[in-house]
Amino acid sequence: EVVPAPSAEVGERPPMCRPIFVAATRQNVGKTTVSLALMSGLRKRFGKVGFIKPVGQQHVPVTGSDGTELRVDKDVVVMKEYFGLDNIPYEHMSPVLVPKGYTKQYIDGEVSRQAQVDRIQNSFAEIERRSDITLVEGTGHVGVGSIIDMSNAQTAALIGADVVLVANGGLGSAFDELEVNRVMCEHHGARLRGVIINKVLPEKLGMVKDYFGRVCEQRWGVPLLGVIDYLPLLSKPCLSDIEQVLGATLISGKHCRPLHYSTEDVEVVTTAPRRFLRKLRHRYDQGARRPIYLTHITRDDVVLAYLAFYQRVKQGRWEAGDDPTRNADRAAAAAAAFTPTFTPAPIPALVGAAASFTPLRSTTPSFAALASTARWGPSALLHLLPLSLGRSPPHS
Repeated sequence: EVVPAPSAEVGERPPMCRPIFVAATRQNVGKTTVSLALMSGLRKRFGKVGFIKPVGQQHVPVTGSDGTELRVDKDVVVMKEYFGLDNIPYEHMSPVLVPKGYTKQYIDGEVSRQAQVDRIQNSFAEIERRSDITLVEGTGHVGVGSIIDMSNAQTAALIGADVVLVANGGLGSAFDELEVNRVMCEHHGARLRGVIINKVLPEKLGMVKDYFGRVCEQRWGVPLLGVIDYLPLLSKPCLSDIEQVLGATLISGKHCRPLHYSTEDVEVVTTAPRRFLRKLRHRYDQGARRPIYLTHITRDDVVLAYLAFYQRVKQGRWEAGDDPTRNADRAAAAAAAFTPTFTPAPIPALVGAAASFTPLRSTTPSFAALASTARWGPSALLHLLPLSLGRSPPHS
């Protein structure tokens, strides 16, 4: 049982505050989202809340407390930076990382299980010493990490944490997945203390809560801690997500970063300006007021054609049924005249969205002209360096 208590000095922990280990039945069921919610709730009840992801896979560079660079799991960065967890350093929040080739090193004996155990136990002890209660996030389903003898179930048992399992909505399939993961927890001596069902259709919330609540108590003797309805918005990336995935820099429209986009909003432009403008007119007529267009950095003709189209719309010189390709040839010819003097901008991407467009150190004359005359409309256009088929751009 978790007992709330006032803030304590480092080294003073309230009694009976067992660590909470958030695990899932598989990937992408909302484990990190649930962890964020739990962290928010725990911080309202406890003075200092610790966080650790004992075994991580996707890692990013950060600056440690001593000023040196180290790598930690990406979810650790989210937790520490968003909640301002100043009571714990990065050095202890992500003790074991599994980069490419790590599994082979473990099998070859270059990495020992005891070394992993020592890192996790030492880091966890330090975080526990600095916190009133500790939240632990697993990686994937309960069995992830078994090949290196450090699965979620093994890790939870190692640090003596109570496990909360997160599963996707439903009844039969959700219960089957939970049972497989529960048995593995039981096998390794990890205590299952609750279940959370995520992504439940709103019309089935009551039914799932009733039936799942009863079956969890009857079969396993654990409570159903919560049922969370499905929110489609959370499945759509926002502009800042797209910016991060592309390794781009948003140089205008920064206030649009929180806006979400579906796959139907994004289109890659590889055609001639005339065909692109026909599609653009069609989407505009259909009410698409906030699409994202991606095009190669050498496609100045597409950029100019798009801006010409938007200026006509903004100035009221275009109506439904007009031919938007009327000036396409002129825009293409203008872009072609600039081609010999083109030098790629020294940044991964130029992104504009509903704001002034200000290129960064680009020597392309068309960009210089756009900087003084053009404003982005309800659409966004990403002007990218070569980035296709998984190959890295040469100028990134």
